[in-house]
Amino acid sequence: MKLLSFAREGRTSVGALAADGRVIDLTQASAGRLSSMKEALGDLEATRTWIKAGAPSVELDALVLLPPVPDPQKILCVGVNYDEHRKETGRSESAYPVLFTRFTNTLIPHRAPLLRPKVSETFDFEGEMAVVIGRRARRVAEHDALNHVGGYACFVDATLRDWQRHTHQFTPGKNFPSTGAFGPWITTADEIPDPQALELVTRLNGTEVQRSSTSAMIFSVAALIAYISEFTELVPGDVIATGTPSGVGHARKPPLYMKDGDVLEVEISVLGVLENPVQDEP
Repeated sequence: MKLLSFAREGRTSVGALAADGRVIDLTQASAGRLSSMKEALGDLEATRTWIKAGAPSVELDALVLLPPVPDPQKILCVGVNYDEHRKETGRSESAYPVLFTRFTNTLIPHRAPLLRPKVSETFDFEGEMAVVIGRRARRVAEHDALNHVGGYACFVDATLRDWQRHTHQFTPGKNFPSTGAFGPWITTADEIPDPQALELVTRLNGTEVQRSSTSAMIFSVAALIAYISEFTELVPGDVIATGTPSGVGHARKPPLYMKDGDVLEVEISVLGVLENPVQDEP
């Protein structure tokens, strides 16, 4: 299943992408009993039931897409999780994942603009795969970790490199509003038997700037969930952005940063294409 969140006619809904490209309104089909992505992920069997109910569908272009999970309780991001990216940044190896947080107000959906803040010209791209939790996870073993995944999606961890490097903490450079693109939808975990076997490609204005397999992650999806769930409980709707491969703009010579008028795309096999224009902050 491909699940998405959207707004239409003054209300928000959760939907499923049908085979014909239209969207089944699951909130309408369930008479409001399925009103959020967290609920849809937390009970995928019920979600499948409402899809089979044959709810009226609407054209995708008639909807205003939202981030697939508009209100995650937690957004946890993984830094330098591909070895070639670690090398291009000059960072040393680590026995544990490098983790930082994003705020919910940084999230934008498919085709919404990534906003380059006025305070920086070092607005960099990072294409990533996001993991969305479907079942509560607390101190789970690595061999059981994937059973707690609801699905996967494309993600952009756009970064202000100068603000990221003000100190050794990443947080300021990762949390300007409208810098975290997420979507267009969540592909449920049953369609992704091995999350470490996907191809990730990032394009800037149609030119490929990043390409890697998720098999190149230093810490796998299962390892990340096992580690994170040791120190915090993961709940349905929580998002883990699993890190970006090499090719980021900051590491290029000369550097390549995003600017007003650019278009960024992140494509991951099976998951789809996330596209966002770049605009200067008003």
